[in-house]
Amino acid sequence: MAVTLYVGNLPWTLTEDELAEAFRTLGEVQAVRIITDRDTGRSRGFGFVEVDGVELEDAIEAMNGFELRGRRLAVGRARPRPERY
Repeated sequence: MAVTLYVGNLPWTLTEDELAEAFRTLGEVQAVRIITDRDTGRSRGFGFVEVDGVELEDAIEAMNGFELRGRRLAVGRARPRPERY
């Protein structure tokens, strides 16, 4: 079963492919999404990675604090998106 991780403190110019590559050491990356500002299209500095073949706590332990392009990633459990009415 795949786990979804919140990934913060991303470098502003990081691509989704680069983020996926960093997480491939954990297991099979199912999906990657870097959140962007809807007006400017620039990264907001966080995103989500869905990885199959790893336990949630193991993934957090392995990647939290991982340095990527000079920045230490903040990795945690992704919370469900609140419903909008």
